[in-house]
Amino acid sequence: MKTKALVLLNMGGARSKNELRTFLKNMFNDENILTIKSKIIRSIIASLIVIFRINKAWKNYEAINKTTPLYKLTDSLTKQLQNYLPDFFIVYTMRYTSPFAQTTIAKIKEQNIKDIILLPLYAHYSTTTTKSSLDNFLQFAKNDFNIKIIKPFYKNDLYNQAICNDIAKTKGKTKDFHLIFSAHGLPQKIIDKGDLYQQQIQEHIEILKTKLSHQRIFFKSINLAYQSKVGFAKWLSPSLEETLQNFKNEKVLIYPISFIIDNSETVFELDIEYRHLAKKLQIKEYKVCKCLNDNELFLEALSKLI
Repeated sequence: MKTKALVLLNMGGARSKNELRTFLKNMFNDENILTIKSKIIRSIIASLIVIFRINKAWKNYEAINKTTPLYKLTDSLTKQLQNYLPDFFIVYTMRYTSPFAQTTIAKIKEQNIKDIILLPLYAHYSTTTTKSSLDNFLQFAKNDFNIKIIKPFYKNDLYNQAICNDIAKTKGKTKDFHLIFSAHGLPQKIIDKGDLYQQQIQEHIEILKTKLSHQRIFFKSINLAYQSKVGFAKWLSPSLEETLQNFKNEKVLIYPISFIIDNSETVFELDIEYRHLAKKLQIKEYKVCKCLNDNELFLEALSKLI
């Protein structure tokens, strides 16, 4: 019988329109996302956002077969990681859609396990992702377990080697591509309150620049841009839309730097929506790297982190 549990933490995604409604409702009720102190006001605003966004958001899912690839890929990651860590009971939980923390905790209790390692599947720390997922799990775990937490791993060498390998494979042998690391955007006010996300993204890209150069994987330029802006507030810049405008008649390779597992924001937003924009901007060639997902070297990196 296994005596330790490893729990992978992620945000979740939609596999139906009803689940998309659940996702949006839970996300915008999260005080780490919608930073309004009053629960009542936050709930009212969240409900209004869901009403106005649900149909448009669902059209995006219809373009990717009405489901996120996140669950299938996370299932594969979990099963393969089990081969690297046979002594662990490995499960995953999502922040905004099932399986929720309560369900995952119940499964661990059924195994009579007291020792848990939490692995947030976010390489960079943010209050909107890492903190939110950890707080939610710890709230329901109470004091029933001995819990250890894996810290942000964007400096891990094996993890970064896996990224470089995928970039090189997708680019091919030509040197005439511009590389854009696309990170999920955040409102500037969250960063101004001390969120470490932007700083760690920038540090990570400098690490990858050095590693790519040492391995003679060259680009005409290497850039950082932010995707997924919503609303009228000031967000991190430059946006991916703005950045793509600089590359008319050029070749562009996008790497989703802030995502570990492919989801609607990579397979729809990056690979469909921005591809359409790139064509409109007369970008000669537009490529998007897949996330690491269940990459073998990434699995090795995770197993050594544990």
